[in-house]
Amino acid sequence: MVTPTQSEQSEQDEDARRDPRRWWALGALVASLLVIGFDMTILNVALPTMARDLGASTGQQQWMADAYVVVFASLMLPAGLLGDRFGRRRMLIVGLGIFLAGSLGGALVHDVAPVIVARGLMGVGGALVMPLALAVLPSLFGPDERTKAVGAVSAASALGVPLGPIIGGFLLDHFWWGSVFLVNVPMALIGITACVFLLPETRDPASPKVDALSTALTAAGLSILIYAIIEAPHRGWGDPLILALFALSAVLVTLLVLRERRSPRPMLDLTLLAQRAFLLNTLAATLVMFVLSGLLFVLPQYLQAVLGHDALATGVRMLPMMGGLLVASRAAGPVVEKFGPRGVISAGLVVLSFAAFLGSRTTVADGYGFTALWLSIAGLGFGFAVVPAMDAGIGALPRDRAGSGAGLLMTVRQVGGAIGIALLGSLLASTYADRLDTAGLPGAAAGTASDSVVGAHVVAAQLGDRALAASANSSYIHGMDLALLVSGIAALVTALLAAALLQNPEPATNTPDTDPDMAVTPADARQ
Repeated sequence: MVTPTQSEQSEQDEDARRDPRRWWALGALVASLLVIGFDMTILNVALPTMARDLGASTGQQQWMADAYVVVFASLMLPAGLLGDRFGRRRMLIVGLGIFLAGSLGGALVHDVAPVIVARGLMGVGGALVMPLALAVLPSLFGPDERTKAVGAVSAASALGVPLGPIIGGFLLDHFWWGSVFLVNVPMALIGITACVFLLPETRDPASPKVDALSTALTAAGLSILIYAIIEAPHRGWGDPLILALFALSAVLVTLLVLRERRSPRPMLDLTLLAQRAFLLNTLAATLVMFVLSGLLFVLPQYLQAVLGHDALATGVRMLPMMGGLLVASRAAGPVVEKFGPRGVISAGLVVLSFAAFLGSRTTVADGYGFTALWLSIAGLGFGFAVVPAMDAGIGALPRDRAGSGAGLLMTVRQVGGAIGIALLGSLLASTYADRLDTAGLPGAAAGTASDSVVGAHVVAAQLGDRALAASANSSYIHGMDLALLVSGIAALVTALLAAALLQNPEPATNTPDTDPDMAVTPADARQ
């Protein structure tokens, strides 16, 4: 392999950026991230059917849903490093191939354990795709176009979450449960084809060898942390098992940090966190995901149980948020160019905070129109906050650490989203259970009603108890309002921190795009 000089590298990058097919490549990346995103939620609507057909217990259903998220979050850091070392285009193709294999496996198996394994395999593929899709953007787009590209990628990854119930609901209305896996196959094939023919190959020749122990510590530490966060609302934050899992995760992450600090070229590059722009923009994007994840968690149950919509209709009614997000992702570039990322991120967070505060005023008498209003505003705020934060964070990375840096950014974001779901979900669940009136109900029925608003409506329908249904609705809305109020406060505090601490980047004459350590071989470079 011949490593080009700095000028040759720059010329190859410029050739790729002038090639109109870069927009087709972006379209393929968007399609890939869309399917990665909706697979986080698509299985939820299929779980009742799968539980009936496969005889899955409640715990097995939870693992069928969570296996993907746990593996996905725990492997993004080593996935970024693999892209830096072996080539980002190559590892993107590998990731999409693994995702395709897991999807095929999930569609064809007929038992609970293989479904869980298939979901975990899909998580491995998703962990490779998500950070590396961001890492290749600087090779395709210059700084003038990168904000638009990051906006499209961010919109795709966010749009997938509410699309999951829509697509899953449609498929279950017409096909068997395996179709929620099979729908991924054509999307993955499109992504693989586009990567082969449209993406340039980029890598870091000086990237460290893959450290098996560090990879194991990263995967184990983060997966245990995510699992503890997911389980804590159900078992209780003071449960001995949860406390032990948090302690074990802290020990493993501490061992990882100590090992990486002694490494001359670590996988977990703590020097990236010393870069003010990368650190603060990563934290801003993470806190936005904390708010958004909590919001997306409380909404479906409100739309489905309280307002009475089915799974497909629930997904459709979450689209106003995506409309706001798409508008913001298109407008973010010109607005950032005029006002700078600090002002736009802060303003976006203020808008997101306002939307959450508005949503916290929801009452039992309100219909969907009020929800659509504040959802649209939330989408605008999310787009104007997260797109510039992601773009500034990626732009602050040296080109030779684009893969591992993007992996770190996405890992922190994913953990932030999981914490948002766990904390706000726990707050909602405890408030709902405390306010629900179960007087006069048998013990088992009272326990079922207190577990969830969906369970309360099932019990109310069986007993013909309208008062229980009304109490469940008012209790859930009270808990949802409280969760949205906390989300609004978190968004407002983040806005103030962003305004105080973020700095607009200075115009640079030597950009990371001309880093001489980046290697693109003439044979590998694809225009």
